[in-house]
Formats: sequence, C-alpha cells, structure tokens
Amino acid sequence: MNHYREIIRGLGEDVNRDGLLKTPERVAKAMQFLTKGYREDPREVLLSAMFEEEYSEMVLVKDIELYSMCEHHMLPFFGKAHIAYIPNGHIVGLSKIPRIVDIFSRRLQVQERLTLQILNCINDTLNPQGVAVVIEAKHMCMAMRGVEKQNSFTTTSAFTGVFENVETRTEFLNLTSHKLH
Repeated sequence: MNHYREIIRGLGEDVNRDGLLKTPERVAKAMQFLTKGYREDPREVLLSAMFEEEYSEMVLVKDIELYSMCEHHMLPFFGKAHIAYIPNGHIVGLSKIPRIVDIFSRRLQVQERLTLQILNCINDTLNPQGVAVVIEAKHMCMAMRGVEKQNSFTTTSAFTGVFENVETRTEFLNLTSHKLH
C-alpha cells in the first residue's frame, strides 16, 4: 500500500486528503482482483469437468466478455472472445471455457499472447481435433493516451488442427459473426 501512497504523492496530490486516505488500500485490493489469474491453474479447471463423449462436431462458446490489463501501460483492455473446439473423445463443461478466458485475462497481458494462451491450454488439455480462438478488444492505452483513437478495436485469432482447414475455419467465422438468437 505504501507504493500506491507514493505514486499518489508523486502525482502532486495530498495523500492525507479525506478522499484519498483509503485509496492506496482500495487500489491494492483492486490490483489483487484484477490479477487473480496468476493464482489459478487453467488446466486444472478444464480437467475438473472433462467428460468422455463421442460428440465430434464443433462446440462454440461466443461473446465471452473479457477484461484485462495491458502489460505495457497497466491500462484496461476489454472485449469478447469466441472459442470453438472439435472434440476428440472428450468434452468439457461449457462454463469452463469462459473460466479459462477469465484466468488468462486476469493477468498483465498483451492480446496476442492471451489469444495463444487460451488456444494452447484447450488444445494441450483436451487434445481435440482442433481449436479456434478469436478475440476482439478495445484498448484504453490507445483510447485514453497515445494515439487517442476511441473507436478502434483489435482482433486477434489463432487456429489449430481442423480449423486450419479453410472450410472449418469459415464455418467458425460465420457462426461467430451471426446472431442466431
């Protein structure tokens, strides 16, 4: 907490001002929450709900909200992840896919690494026929400072296995871009 107090003082603020007295403690608690992904094991989460099943078609969980912190500026970036896999004898509880997104996004990140970490965790744990991950995010380090482009989004993608096939990848991308509900 003393580090946050010194940061506030370095900004030219009075750390003893009424509104700032408890700010260092609040910021420390917020940072613990925003980086809780370091203290969780994503592979363990997937293994806790992995089931033998012969289903072999695409399983897609889309529009998964994500919130992360840019490791370069420690400013937020947020958006949505779309994740699909094609089982190879095992499926995973559907809620575990968003949990994996949360675990990796609750670390200091860059979007490119986040995309690959999610893909690799699912691929290495479930050993599916293929995995697809697309993330669309808005970065406050671009909107609030630097180039100040408030309406820009960054899209990253990664594919393994059967998703490297144009037909399967196209099906995934079509499903993520259309609202079926």
